[in-house]
Amino acid sequence: MILPSLLRAGDLYDKFFLEHTIRVDYYHHGTKDEESFSLDKISKEGPWAGSKVNLLDTLNLGEYLLRVFDQSTTELIYSRGFSTIFNEWRTTDEAASGVRKTFSESARFPYPKRLVQVTISRRDKRMIFHEIFSLSIDPNDPARVRKEKEENRNVSALLEHGPPERKVDIVILGDGYTREELPKFRIDAQRFSDALFITEPFKSRKSDFNVWIVDVESEKSGIDIPDLDVWKRNALGMSYNTFGSARYVLSEENKALRDAAARAPYDFICVLVNDTRYGGGGIYNLYATTYTKEQTSGQEWQMDYVFVHEFGHSFAGLGDEYYSSSVAYNEFYPPGVEPWEPNITAMTTRDKIKWRTALTTGIEITTPWEKAEFDSIEALRSKLDRLAPDYYEKREPLYRAAMTVLRTSAYSGKVGAFEGAGYASRGLYRPSVDCGMFSLSLVDFDPVCAAAIARMIDFYSK
Repeated sequence: MILPSLLRAGDLYDKFFLEHTIRVDYYHHGTKDEESFSLDKISKEGPWAGSKVNLLDTLNLGEYLLRVFDQSTTELIYSRGFSTIFNEWRTTDEAASGVRKTFSESARFPYPKRLVQVTISRRDKRMIFHEIFSLSIDPNDPARVRKEKEENRNVSALLEHGPPERKVDIVILGDGYTREELPKFRIDAQRFSDALFITEPFKSRKSDFNVWIVDVESEKSGIDIPDLDVWKRNALGMSYNTFGSARYVLSEENKALRDAAARAPYDFICVLVNDTRYGGGGIYNLYATTYTKEQTSGQEWQMDYVFVHEFGHSFAGLGDEYYSSSVAYNEFYPPGVEPWEPNITAMTTRDKIKWRTALTTGIEITTPWEKAEFDSIEALRSKLDRLAPDYYEKREPLYRAAMTVLRTSAYSGKVGAFEGAGYASRGLYRPSVDCGMFSLSLVDFDPVCAAAIARMIDFYSK
């Protein structure tokens, strides 16, 4: 067997893969305590847009791990970490009650020249991956692999800095835009692309990205809002109220979304929803979403924040550092388990903290901060109804007070271990007092998050 480390980077791709992309659609079933998989269909898509150099995942991110083996040599030829909607759903009350649910998911990788074995593994509580699904694929079997038909969707570039295989390729889609509103979609896409690239470290690495937009036409304007009994059932199936959270926007129409994205070369997907309720979502190596119409004048910056924050989840696997907002999860980070996310830790010993090399010299671990003062303000804010028409008016003085605490903190700009992260007020720690993954503000990512983003950019562009 030829080990990948003994092959030149380009040789590994040329030895095992063709220029196209293979997409495996499958179903992910289960409850809180069980899960299984079944094959849906296999498709041949357009040219492979990912790196032809970094084929094996070295980042150790995601709840799941896709591996592709060449069957004749048993050699590992491709791998990627990822997370799923299923994994989030299984932490909800519904899953805990024994309800069995099915989600459509997709695995994409370079088109193999010959028979491969595709496996999916999942982390245990010690963060070790164990195989839970395996599938043999013959890419040369026309009865198994379909060639997807080209659809007449307009694709254009907002940023184009080089060949897709040497750049990070983002595709921006829209849901809830009628044909008449497609010009608004293009304006929105430009706005949010601009918002991303004025934020560090994306600003400094802008030349490493391509950004594509694909026009997706919906029958009606807006998306589903189940708690208001509003149903649009548009092109990509985006909806508020995911897992009962009014502001959480995801879709269970995976194949429709993948079909739309496939019109452009892409590594990562962003979806803009043409609606006014504050909201969005982001899952690692799946997609990021954000709303695009702000009801209250002067608050439009919040849309930019949501876009950048959610992209931090989907692009770099960053965890939420906030802990005072309500979520539908039960023990999303179980006690005694070190999170895989690069910006959250349960460790309180200096030499075991995952960002120990970035710690500010001499800083105390755990790091004291003005938590009691911040929490008292957040307790008042949490009593407000986010959907009420006077929400912003009532929130404004509390928001200013909270931002003052963070910006005037004695530990501002320092890297330590600050208690309060991952939806937990106690027991989990974040790297900095403030960050784009913590507060509702257009601040840059802290040094630990910025380093994680830079690693991902390098992985896809070098």
